[in-house]
Amino acid sequence: MKIGIISGSVREGNNAAAVSQWILDFANNRNDEGVEYELVSLADYDLPLLGAKLPIERQESAGAAIQAWSEKIASFDGYVFVTPEYNHAVGGALKNAIDFLKPEVANKAAALVGYGSLGGARAHENMRVILGELSVATVRTTTNFSLMSDFENMSVFKPNDYNKVNAEGMFNDLLLWTKALNTIR
Repeated sequence: MKIGIISGSVREGNNAAAVSQWILDFANNRNDEGVEYELVSLADYDLPLLGAKLPIERQESAGAAIQAWSEKIASFDGYVFVTPEYNHAVGGALKNAIDFLKPEVANKAAALVGYGSLGGARAHENMRVILGELSVATVRTTTNFSLMSDFENMSVFKPNDYNKVNAEGMFNDLLLWTKALNTIR
């Protein structure tokens, strides 16, 4: 089973990289038999804005980026989406990237990890609606990092140990749902 940990920010100097690495390390330290975790950074894909008219010289590279993103996401059995919360919602870059997907993610499970003033809770609500429309089942347990208590000066990631309890439950749920949904794909 392959689980993709999707680091969902392209913003320079973002907190997603540190949060995503913590989630990857946590997952790998669980030693789940038969499960491989891979970190995928959205920043590595130069995706165009969905539906935007592109200059001819940009069309080939944009098409290649879309294809690479699609193939990478399709290669996973389940997902952990790490998302910042911007303006009470998921970040625009992650929403745009998800809009390029449908069959790649259908009938798969996803877990949500967020960070923000309320730990990304409102971004999670937004993600559940978006992913539900793509036939992705999101697990109930989330992992939420507060900019006020899990970051020093809202920029240096220093997670509290209590986050491990939610992360453990989140991964337990994700693996169960991923196995179950594999039976219908």
